[in-house]
Amino acid sequence: MIIDDILLARGLHVVGIIFWIGGVAMETTVLLLAMRRTADVDERVRWFKKIERGFVWQARLTTLLVGGTGFYMLNALDAWSSLARIEGLWLHAMILVWVIFTMVLFVLEPLILHQWFERRVERDPDGTFTLIARLHWGLLIVSTLTVFFGVVGAHGGISAS
Repeated sequence: MIIDDILLARGLHVVGIIFWIGGVAMETTVLLLAMRRTADVDERVRWFKKIERGFVWQARLTTLLVGGTGFYMLNALDAWSSLARIEGLWLHAMILVWVIFTMVLFVLEPLILHQWFERRVERDPDGTFTLIARLHWGLLIVSTLTVFFGVVGAHGGISAS
């Protein structure tokens, strides 16, 4: 059995999205909520740091996989013109979500957000966790909608007429 390159890229793309956005969903809907219920702020901070340290590498690797396979498919299918059509808005959404996460994971987190978190959590631990939870929920909602419209759009379900 031979799998052609587009099917392989699409399969890897979807698996990457499952691990990446699925990880964001798990962190947002389960772990952050569980941490919120912990009375001890120091324990919350320790758990958040442990979870983020483990998840950040999964997120970085899977965003690279998703970006690489997405670019490969756009190029191999010569689908660049889809970006110029209204029906291709789902592609713009996918690229935008990917750019946001890539900037956060590879630029903002290591250079700015880590230090910001350390300073802010000392001043206002509860407020910091509330803000982090809201940001995670925002990213999860945008990502979930993007995945939904990406699947619908990739299967011809979005048209200008």
